[in-house]
Amino acid sequence: MSSTILVIEDEPAIQELIAVNLSFAGHKVLRAYDAEQADTLIRAELPDLILLDWMLPGISGLAFARRLRNEERTRQVPVIMLTAKGAEQDKLDGLEAGADDYITKPFSPKELMARIKAVLRRRAPQLTDDLTEVAGLALDPSSHRLTGNGQPLNIGPTEFRLLHFFMTHAERVFSRSQLLDQVWGDHVFVEERTVDVHIRRLRKALEPSGHDKHIETVRGSGYRFTNQVQ
Repeated sequence: MSSTILVIEDEPAIQELIAVNLSFAGHKVLRAYDAEQADTLIRAELPDLILLDWMLPGISGLAFARRLRNEERTRQVPVIMLTAKGAEQDKLDGLEAGADDYITKPFSPKELMARIKAVLRRRAPQLTDDLTEVAGLALDPSSHRLTGNGQPLNIGPTEFRLLHFFMTHAERVFSRSQLLDQVWGDHVFVEERTVDVHIRRLRKALEPSGHDKHIETVRGSGYRFTNQVQ
């Protein structure tokens, strides 16, 4: 599934190599040469993952990683650090600063793609193409197919994304604003009540197989996808 990835790398040749491979894999690529440019891009659109070079002009990648983890808006965005520093202590410093993974230069594009996929699977499973199945409900992002107890279900694209997020974060309660950020994107400005409309459509799409009961309204808090129906 396509993700928006911010590449913060001050060496043009390396930035271009990474961007080309990411674009070829179907990702949307944002590019920055330093932390200041990255801040501007992040304010406009929160990326799904950040590739962050350690050695940057001005603020170092290490300091920028700490800043990302200290700010509420960027705290949950996965970060992979890219660096020529290969000592064990350097890796520990990067991970302790908040990086989810650490890749030492030079690296192969194949290794980078594998690391990105692994981090997204761990931190943001709704952005992967892995088949997800819960209580007889099977969602396949790669073919955009949904079945309930083996029965094909018709579902709109927004409801599909909403259900994918729910199924990969089962039993957790999400407010309307959190769902807007995670499913629509925090750069999209729509009313919170829009979520209610799509929840109703989602439940209707799941009715034929009885899976609409898995979408629970939690009064005063938001919505939850539950594995177990009472």
